[in-house]
Amino acid sequence: MRVLLILLTLISTLYACSKNADTDQPTPINSAQQNTLSASATPTPQADAIGYQLDMPMVLVPASEFILGSNKVDTEGLQKRYGFTTPIYLDEHPQQKAFLPAFKIDAYEVSNKQFKTFILDTDRALPFEWGQNGYGLTMEEADTMDMVRLRGIAADDFKLDRDTTTLSRQTLIEAMEEKQYLHDPFPVTGISWYYAYSYCRWKNKRLPTEREWEKAARGPNGLEYPWGNNWDTAITNTGDDHDWEDGIAPTGSYPQNKSPYGAYDMAGNVWEWVDNWYHPYPDSTYQSEQFGEKMKIIRGGGGGIGHYALSYFFRGATRQFAEPTMAGEDVGFRCASDVN
Repeated sequence: MRVLLILLTLISTLYACSKNADTDQPTPINSAQQNTLSASATPTPQADAIGYQLDMPMVLVPASEFILGSNKVDTEGLQKRYGFTTPIYLDEHPQQKAFLPAFKIDAYEVSNKQFKTFILDTDRALPFEWGQNGYGLTMEEADTMDMVRLRGIAADDFKLDRDTTTLSRQTLIEAMEEKQYLHDPFPVTGISWYYAYSYCRWKNKRLPTEREWEKAARGPNGLEYPWGNNWDTAITNTGDDHDWEDGIAPTGSYPQNKSPYGAYDMAGNVWEWVDNWYHPYPDSTYQSEQFGEKMKIIRGGGGGIGHYALSYFFRGATRQFAEPTMAGEDVGFRCASDVN
């Protein structure tokens, strides 16, 4: 299941009309960046993709005031036009200045490879999808597994485009390792808030607070998007161009999708868990049945939205929420840490 937010209503009532509501003109990109973004021409991860690294670089967000939230209102009637069940923008009210001490945040979303080391080290249950696509199988298991079962997994889970009934164990293992390698640099998804929280603790980090996430994405002056105030589908992965399977790209695939502090992919690719429960902002008059300690905040918008890629979902101020046990196919995370 995709993220169960107001997106459910959207998906049931829309088709390919997302860009009509956005009036900002796209910013041109140069040819080198266009080649980087044209994943359909090269539908495999780059060999130097950041997600292959086990050590995640972090960026410093200095102590300062920043703009939190917005005062935007739905003057275009987007809620009615797209059949949203809840008002948009109102939970961002009122726009205000807030102060945060210095902190660090991961420059990229946590990748499959990075998360896999955590799963194997702590002997936790695999994310559901890993049990379906073969990514969770270790080659130590494959080396001792019954050949009939191994060949079945190679065909049904790994979906090897070969006659697995005739392949030797070594050939099967090499082919499966190659498939797993291709999954490594993509952001981990399909994990609950609790798994994200536990991973960050295991790394001696923590999940970012909602305010930290917003400041890291928008900078001190409250940009609409990490790169500026103009919406541009070429800069981020909305999942609308079918470049990547399931609408998700390897971490760091969009070099212009960079916040003022140097954090990448904070708009698009996957939604991101943050630490906080869904509560109203100080001095807010907006009321919601979802407020309280029942929903955790997710931020940033995900590539799984696909044709429904309204720019609203990718704004740095947009707040969405989900039950902490939810494991969405386009929900991942990044970690943060204090500055000692």
